[in-house]
Amino acid sequence: MYASLQQYIQAFVDYLKFEKRFSQHTVLAYEGDLNDFRIFLLRVFEEANLEQITYNQVRSWLADLKAHQLSSRSINRKISSLKSFFKFQLKMGHITANPMAKIVAPKASKRLPVFIKEENIALLQNALEASTEDWKSLNTRMIVSMFYATGLRLSELIQLKEKQVDAHRGQLKVLGKGNKERSVPLSAEMIAAIQEYIQHKRREFEAPADTLLVTEKGKSLYPKYAYLLVKDALSHIPTLDKKSPHVLRHTFATHLVNQGAELNAVKELLGHNSLAATQVYTHNTIEKLKEVYKKAHPRA
Repeated sequence: MYASLQQYIQAFVDYLKFEKRFSQHTVLAYEGDLNDFRIFLLRVFEEANLEQITYNQVRSWLADLKAHQLSSRSINRKISSLKSFFKFQLKMGHITANPMAKIVAPKASKRLPVFIKEENIALLQNALEASTEDWKSLNTRMIVSMFYATGLRLSELIQLKEKQVDAHRGQLKVLGKGNKERSVPLSAEMIAAIQEYIQHKRREFEAPADTLLVTEKGKSLYPKYAYLLVKDALSHIPTLDKKSPHVLRHTFATHLVNQGAELNAVKELLGHNSLAATQVYTHNTIEKLKEVYKKAHPRA
């Protein structure tokens, strides 16, 4: 008796969770995409059997997504989820042919990263320094400063433990996607701010959470808490279209590249798997070179 498609999906999700050790956010994204596909098969074809899924059924789902005006970027993510799923099923011997073999992902338009211009960083710093001395304001300063100083992802920052800060070596040990560890340098100023924060935390709470940053109740930060503090802080820059922690990560990378940092070094600092993901920041460097050219070249 064949297992249901839902059981095959669950087995794949368990593989991602326990063997590949993907983050909870990534696992949920895969699971959501696969269950959306399963529900589509039941709705349109009135069946959802792994062994009987065809190329045409996959194409029908992708066409349905396009008809509902899903972006190329989102469709590509769903295609990636299906490809990984069927590759796993092929490896496990549950299918003999891959229905994704002929699927071609639509070209997605490259979105340029939103970042803070270097001349606007002072605006942000002044706003943070002018804030009150309550715990939320202290957290805002620390969170914004650490994002800009390290380029961490939101998930990496809120999970950060005190023991990951190596003040002696001036670096931070970061556990990134797929549990890959990397080291990020810390300035003497950032180390001093972290140490001062830890002292405040010890005085303020009897038994705070073991994460570096904590809420007003001494509990570990959660994504929405950090997101809202960053959004509020970035509201002091009126020209900024988007206001999120990732803007600070983009700003970290863009400023490094604009100041001449090698792309491979920036790739390692960001924890990217491939250089292609980091190359988006070269666009801003080219724009800067165009400005220099226009100002300096006599025939520009």
